[in-house]
Amino acid sequence: MMGYEFEKHGIAMRASMETLFMAVTFGDMLGLPIIPPYYSLRLLPYVVPQISTWKRRMLREKDLTDALA
Repeated sequence: MMGYEFEKHGIAMRASMETLFMAVTFGDMLGLPIIPPYYSLRLLPYVVPQISTWKRRMLREKDLTDALA
């Protein structure tokens, strides 16, 4: 049972890091130009399957209690 908590924490940490990576590299899709588009275009083939779920997750309305869960 102790491993289950570690697994859930690892999955949550991976999701937050993936969201941060996508925001830094492809933030211009949401209006956050951070790095030049040249590097984003070089990474684009690797993240195409994740873009639609990332956009949905970033544009979803959030509440303060979402971070606590």
